Amino acid sequence: MSKLHDPHKVILIADDDEDDRMLFLDAVEDLNLPAAVKAACDGQELLNTLEKTADRLPDMIFLDINMPIKNGFDCLAEIRSREDALKEVKIIMLSTSKNADNIELCHKLGTDLYAVKPSSFQGLKDLLQKVFEIDWSSIQKSSNRFLLA
Repeated sequence: MSKLHDPHKVILIADDDEDDRMLFLDAVEDLNLPAAVKAACDGQELLNTLEKTADRLPDMIFLDINMPIKNGFDCLAEIRSREDALKEVKIIMLSTSKNADNIELCHKLGTDLYAVKPSSFQGLKDLLQKVFEIDWSSIQKSSNRFLLA
C-alpha cells in the first residue's frame, strides 16, 4: 500500500549536543506528535543524510548554529542555494543565541523561523507544539519570523 498520504512528518534535527538531541526526541515522543525524527550530530552529517534520503525529503529541519565541521549558517546557505525541492523544506534555526546579528543573518540566508532553545523540557515541548501548529502559508507573508520560547 502506498504511503503518499502518510500523516507523519519527517523531521531532521542537527545539533552537536547529544543531550539536546535526546531531549528533542523525548519531547516529540512525549507530545505524541505525528513525526518521525532523524538526528545528525553536525551540519555535514545533516547534508549527507539529506543526500541519502533525496526520495523522501524532510518536512522540517531544526538546525543549531554552533556545530563542528559545518555550522548552521553554512548548512542553511547550502540548502537554500540549491535548485531542487530541498530548498522548499521548512528550516527552523534552534539556537541558544538571542544575538540580533545571528537572527538577521539567518533570515537573510532563508530560515523560515528562528527559535531560541528553551531552558526547560516543558519549554521545548511548548515550542514544538507551537511549531507544529504554525500556518506556514501565513508566516511567510509576515516579516516576524522570530519565535521566542
